[in-house]
Amino acid sequence: MHPEVAAAKAAIESKLGGRKPTVGIVLGAGLGPFADRVENPVRIPYGNIPGFKPAVVAGHTGQLVVGAMRGKAVAALQGRTHLYDGYTAAEVAFPIRVLDAIGVKILLVTCAAGGINSQHRPGSLMMLEDHINFMGVNPLIGNAQQENGGVRFLDMSQAYSSRLREKLGDAAERLKIDLRPGVYVAVTGPNHETPSEVKAFGWLGADAIGMSVVPEVLMARQAGLEVAGLALITNWAAGISVRRLAHEEVLQTARTAMESLSKLMEEFIGSL
Repeated sequence: MHPEVAAAKAAIESKLGGRKPTVGIVLGAGLGPFADRVENPVRIPYGNIPGFKPAVVAGHTGQLVVGAMRGKAVAALQGRTHLYDGYTAAEVAFPIRVLDAIGVKILLVTCAAGGINSQHRPGSLMMLEDHINFMGVNPLIGNAQQENGGVRFLDMSQAYSSRLREKLGDAAERLKIDLRPGVYVAVTGPNHETPSEVKAFGWLGADAIGMSVVPEVLMARQAGLEVAGLALITNWAAGISVRRLAHEEVLQTARTAMESLSKLMEEFIGSL
């Protein structure tokens, strides 16, 4: 185990009193309030975990919350870092290596995204069935991720587990929540895309666009974690609507849709 991963693991486990989380959750922009639903929480600021970088964008709290939910032991990353913060892809994905080290087997990633496909309107939820990495970087480059036998030439045909997608779909059906599958394209940001770029991504098959998720999923899959993904469509991507894009719109839509998203996530975790 890499020394920095071992140090982070020790720092976290020293606070947990023997608890072993098996379900990890990454909470995207404006989605942090979901962590308030965790029972008997232990909250550890990122600044107290070796190797974790501070979350600097509005809507990202920056702490690890470990506790229980629907009878499952969970570890929620309340906020994430991004490439546009100036971090490398490996630094952005480092918390996933640590979740693996403390025992997490299933990872649920969430994010805010801009809708490209007209079926994915602002306020709706999209289940990630696949992604397109348009970031131009990869957290698996180099040798640091292979200490525990990680595969270098990683198969990504099941980036998002079909088993977990079925469970997400069943949970949405039970709750009568409209959840449609889609393809997520990831770019670096921090600027929003031009209308021509959005049009090109649509031609490539993308249904929604964002600035996160992919480095975490790549790291999780190399570690052997089973992954599911949910995107909250917070706005139309550039050129789909005449409205100018603003981060406050992302946060406001997240606040509005938080209840239905939280119910879906909780129902899904309970079904695992």
